Amino acid sequence: MNYHILYNPLACNGQGEEEAMKLKMLLAGNQLTFHNVTEAIDYKEFFDSLSPKDHITICGGDGTLNHFVNDIAGLSVQNPILYYSTGSGNDFLRDLGKEKGGLPIQINQYLEHLPIVSVNGENHYFLNGIGYGIDGYCCEVADKQKETSKKPANYTAIAIKGLLFHYEPTTATITVDGNEHTFQKVWLAPTMNGRFYGGGMMITPKQDRLKNQTVSVGVMYGSSKLKTLAVFPSIFKGTHVKHTEMFQVLTGQSITVEFDRPTALQIDGETVLGVTKYQVTAAAF
Repeated sequence: MNYHILYNPLACNGQGEEEAMKLKMLLAGNQLTFHNVTEAIDYKEFFDSLSPKDHITICGGDGTLNHFVNDIAGLSVQNPILYYSTGSGNDFLRDLGKEKGGLPIQINQYLEHLPIVSVNGENHYFLNGIGYGIDGYCCEVADKQKETSKKPANYTAIAIKGLLFHYEPTTATITVDGNEHTFQKVWLAPTMNGRFYGGGMMITPKQDRLKNQTVSVGVMYGSSKLKTLAVFPSIFKGTHVKHTEMFQVLTGQSITVEFDRPTALQIDGETVLGVTKYQVTAAAF
């Protein structure tokens, strides 16, 4: 079998190439061709050059997958597409109930009918979710840390410090399928295609990326810094939804979130700065 390995050397805190090479052992006996996705790839030309039986394996994290689905937008891909996680967050893999280190899994079905986010005049497909609020702030701070240090960013520590000292909540206007809601003192307002984001935060426990033609926005709001900090860890288990006095999930086909001041936003872990508004449209099946 011929495998074309699309790997991101920047994944896993710069260990992406080394991690991808583990496929030589996992796929021993097959023909493997490695392609560095940080170099320019004409995907139409790439797919046209393949045999229909050739397998494509993506090696990277959630950000690598996000770039891939946007890079191949509009192309008809018939080849089997597999995923071998070499990322650090691995929320897509977690949502599928898989663990890092296993054999590559086929993911064609998960790359279809993806929602679109419109932000700052540009449209992007996304796999997992849009983080807006302190989650976007965490990505902004982590990006700055990565510029000066090779150590992995500790997102939990960034979030705790942000909650206590640095991040100020906003007023948010959230419109779901034409119905407008206003929330005061908003800490989080992510819109999700899956359940997980932020390296294991199960922010929308009932969201199903395959069965639903809808997306869900989770809103954490109205609480003090200390109470928010006390509840925050429960997001990793999905039990935060019990705190209905400070958390709501709104589900629909079209969701617009607008803050009263610019805040960083993340799309599958990729940071966008200075955002006051984003709109998500679920794909029609």
